[in-house]
Amino acid sequence: MSSSSSRTEQTFQILTALVDGPLHGYGIIQEVDRLSDGRTQLRVGTLYGALDRLSGEGLLVLDREETVSGRLRRYYRLTDAGARVLAEEAERIARQAAVALERLRKRGTVQRAPRGGTA
Repeated sequence: MSSSSSRTEQTFQILTALVDGPLHGYGIIQEVDRLSDGRTQLRVGTLYGALDRLSGEGLLVLDREETVSGRLRRYYRLTDAGARVLAEEAERIARQAAVALERLRKRGTVQRAPRGGTA
């Protein structure tokens, strides 16, 4: 992720939430909560600030708007550039985790790779 994205877990989770398709703000909040097992809880103000920033960076776009029960609902979509940035960040995190796990194994702290892991 670019330095302007701050490489925050929240940014990573927002982009990840949009991989499967467009979501509106509350849908993003719910998906981030689910993806992070409740560890990342976005506040509305934080989310919309991040969406504006990520949109300005070209990592996501407004997909569509609709009115539901008299309220405007905006759906955001991951761009190809956003998917590339997310893939790069996921690979960077995986490399760092592999290095940490290998060092811990050498120390005797970790015996084997975690379930589903390749490290």
